[in-house]
Amino acid sequence: MMKNVIKNIWLIGFALIVPITLPAGGIQRNSNEYNILNNSKEIILNANCSLYTVPKINAKKLLVLDTGSSLSVLQKWVVNQDNTWVRVELLTNQFIEHPNKIKRGWIKI
Repeated sequence: MMKNVIKNIWLIGFALIVPITLPAGGIQRNSNEYNILNNSKEIILNANCSLYTVPKINAKKLLVLDTGSSLSVLQKWVVNQDNTWVRVELLTNQFIEHPNKIKRGWIKI
């Protein structure tokens, strides 16, 4: 009985702490690597770029963003030195655009 209680407490604690390190909205341990974007909160694309559902190159593509698209940076995720992703939101006029249009996703930089 006591082993099950300890085991359940450990599992609940693990389930509450581990998701913090995932890219879906958690934290990242290397906070000093956020300077790649020079603390910019908005970017403008200089080439066509794909918007992905998750920060993986084989993930589902939501849409292709055109050159000159304005994006707001929500979060940055560094997998390794050669693999950096940014969660972005399209800057659009919400009164003109369709409310169900995809506005957020991940791009590889």
